[in-house]
Parts: sequence; C-alpha cells; structure tokens
Amino acid sequence: MLALIVAVWPDDDTQGGHGGPIDSGSLASALPTPSIYPISSPPRTIPSVREHHAARGPGFRPAGSSRVIVAVGSESLADEGKLFAQELGAAYALGGQPRAGDIELSLSPPPAGQQVVPESYTLTTHDRRAWITGADDAGVFYGTRTLKQALKGGGVMPEGVVKDRPDKPQRGLNLDIARKPYTETWIEGQLRQMADLKMNQLGLHFSDDQAFRIESESHPEIVSRDHLSKRDVQRIVSLATKLHITVVPEIDSPGHLGAVITAHPDLQLRDKDGRAVKGAIDIANPASARIVDDLLREYADLFPGPYWHLGGDEYQALVVRAPATPETTYPGLAAAARDKYGPKADIKDLATGWLNDRAETLRSADTGLTFKAWNDGFFPDGQVAADQGREVEYWTGKENGARPPEDFLAEGRRMVNLNDEYLYYVLGEPNTFKYPTGKRIYEEWTPLVLRGTKPVDAKYAGQILGGRFAVWGDIPGAQTEEQVARGIRMPLRATAQKLWDTRPPAMAWEEFKSLADRLG
Repeated sequence: MLALIVAVWPDDDTQGGHGGPIDSGSLASALPTPSIYPISSPPRTIPSVREHHAARGPGFRPAGSSRVIVAVGSESLADEGKLFAQELGAAYALGGQPRAGDIELSLSPPPAGQQVVPESYTLTTHDRRAWITGADDAGVFYGTRTLKQALKGGGVMPEGVVKDRPDKPQRGLNLDIARKPYTETWIEGQLRQMADLKMNQLGLHFSDDQAFRIESESHPEIVSRDHLSKRDVQRIVSLATKLHITVVPEIDSPGHLGAVITAHPDLQLRDKDGRAVKGAIDIANPASARIVDDLLREYADLFPGPYWHLGGDEYQALVVRAPATPETTYPGLAAAARDKYGPKADIKDLATGWLNDRAETLRSADTGLTFKAWNDGFFPDGQVAADQGREVEYWTGKENGARPPEDFLAEGRRMVNLNDEYLYYVLGEPNTFKYPTGKRIYEEWTPLVLRGTKPVDAKYAGQILGGRFAVWGDIPGAQTEEQVARGIRMPLRATAQKLWDTRPPAMAWEEFKSLADRLG
C-alpha cells in the first residue's frame, strides 16, 4: 500500500490553533489494500476523546479531490464547513453524496425522549469517508477539531466511531490585558489554539489600577495610550464567535479602578484620616456609580455574549486587620450603608449592593445576561445578598477572611474554578506565585480542587461549571508576548484535558507532552 502523506503545519499560527492548513495537494491516491485490517485504536488528540468504538478498516485520509460537505438541512454549519475545508486544502460543498476522501457535516437531533447534550458529537469513519454529526453547531465544530488533530498527529483518522462530549460547560483562558497589553494578532492566535483544544471562553480583564485598555467614547480620559480600538475588539469577538468561544468582559469594581481614579481623583476612597486607598473607588459617592455605569452601558453592545464579569475582588475597605474594623476605618462608607440598607447594615452590604446595582445597569440593556464575580466579592449573613444566579469565580483562599468553597456550594451557588494554586500564571512571580506547570495540572488538579490542593466533595461536581487558566500581568515587563505564549502552552493543554474529561487521564504525562509536541 502506497503511503499517503499529510503535510505538517508551519510554525506560525495563522490558520488554526495547531498551525496552518493541511496541504492535501500532494496526497497520493490509495492503491488496493488488503481486505483484513487490524482493529483500530482511538485517535490521538488533546483533549482525548471520551469514547471510541473500534473497527477494522483503512480509516480516513484526505485526498486531492476531498470535499467537506455540509448536508442539506444543516446550512447553519456553512462557516464550520468552509473553515475546515480551508484547513484541509479541500473543496467545500453544500449537499451531495460523500465519496471516498470526503467528510460530511450534519446536525442530528437526539432520539425522541432524549435531551440534547450541548457540544457533543459523533465522528464516524468508514469506507474511506468521515461523517461528523452533532446536536448543535459547536458539537460538529469540535468533531472537526478531533479529525484535524488525528490527521496532524498520525496522518489518518482510525476506522470506527467516536462519541464525545465535554464534562464541563465552561472551559477557557482568562487574560489580563489591563496590566500588560497584548496585540490583536496575539490574542487571535490564542483563540485559534483554544478552539483546537475545545475551549469555549476567553475572559478579558481590561481595566485595572495600571491601565484601561479599550477605546471609550463616554470617558476617553481614562483610556491608556496603548489600547485596543473598538474595531480591534469587534474583530476579536467575531473570530471568537466563529470558533465557538464566548468573550467574557470584566470591568473590575469597586476595587482595581486605579486607571479611572487617575483621571478622576475625587472618586478615590479615603480613610478616616484622609489617606487615599490605592485602586479603591468611593462607593458612597454617587459620581462613582455614574462613571462605572457609563462604561458598562457603552460596552454592553461590544460584547454580545451571555456573560459579564463584575469583578468584586480585593476592595481594600474590607481587608482591614484587627483591632481596627472597616466601619471604624471608613466611617463615611459605614454611614452610607446604614442610610441605604438600614441600621444593621455595614460596608459589606454596601459593597454587595454596589455589585447588584452594576448588574442591574447591565440587565436593563440585556435581560439575558449571566453575571460572574470573584469569590471575595460575596459575603455571608448580610442585610443585602448577592443575586443567587451570580456565578462564583473562585480564585483564592489566601486572602484575609476568605470563605472556603464549601460555603458557596452549600448555599447552592454555581462556581467556576480559577484556583490560584494551579491555574494562575502571574508575570514576574510576585509574592508567593510560581509559574504553573502543565505536569502539575495534569497529574494533580481537577475541577473539584477549587482552593489549595484539596478537592471538595464529589457531590458538588454538578455545581462546578468548569474553569479557566488565568494569565495576570502583575510585572508586565517580565515576559514578552512570545514568552507568555510558550509559558502557557502546556498548562493550557493540561487544563483543556482536565475540563473536557474530569476522569484520570489514560496517558502518562510524558506521553501527553510528546503528543502535544507532535500536534504543535
């Protein structure tokens, strides 16, 4: 049998997450082959497929005449089909009977009485053809990612049937572009890699003490010199949407607003002695709410996804150490809390109400939004409660007075895992941070490990919606864009594996790393 060649991708990441398109122009045609084949093995992909039903047969290889066919009735898959055809160097067609070397994409609703499993797909390889079906567009897209990786890594998609789905619905990367600016091109390269790894969220933290990084028409005075234009952001969001990735924007408040305060110093929080508090806005001042609401309304249409991150972490008025208290240190905030929420209210209530009000501002523009906030922006037993539907993004248990994740889970809250012990890539390694390794994530971390190294009880697994690997720019000059990309390469792949399939991986770490090197 004549060996068929699938060309490797170039090193630059311009056409997809693992490189450029497959060059099928030089692929030879298959000569007659023996009628008996060994039983097939699962395709080698990251993340691994959950289920493979082996069979005997030649498997699937693209040829010079290969087509990517979108089945009639599944026209919504046109973008997925055209992208995959471009990556394979194949023709694209709407409708038609698959021939040897062709791939057909189609939507297939579940049998009567069965629920849709979002992002799931079936990939069937038989008679030198491949069929990818799914209940939604995202599932079919992920099927093309599996086929793309199998061809890249081994030159052939093994005979048989793959049935695959993710364990967790939220799988992604969190990127701090406020403290360290990244170019549109770099961000788009990360999106392509994320898509091939079946990740579906990009958290975009674009406002902090050091800078505000997206063009603003309502408050141009707060925008840093090095920033993304709205057109840049539109292109990023457009690409993300095509790759089934949701961009989750974050304007972190009421802390981490130093860039706003620089332009509006009258909004800065001060203690009882008149000392300014870094990054903290005075939430008793109505002007503070007005400027943040202006920004939220302005950006509501720029980010059309279903999520918005409200921030809420590290508000310095609430990290006062004994014997002092927040109320004695910031009497103005304490008085405002009592005025607004009653005589028993305190500054925690005022901070909770602040986030509730910001959510209401956005809700007035889009009633379908789901809100997120960092775990230290939720407080127990107050006069004011955080919206029950708000997702807890758990990042640390190291902060003074931090609540354990079990507290939130026992309240019935849903959580997303950004555990700073494993998933925080903090530039310059300040404080006690060390650059995380893919090996440690792969071998030790699971979505149940929300705080430190100890997992919560498995009975809470359904409330943990997934996780994101986070890049923070605390010391922005510590690494270049290229160094960041290299540094997060294996941690991101390990995270993708552990979110797609929470079971212990079948491959040992060195085997996984070797596969990642082969896939690019």
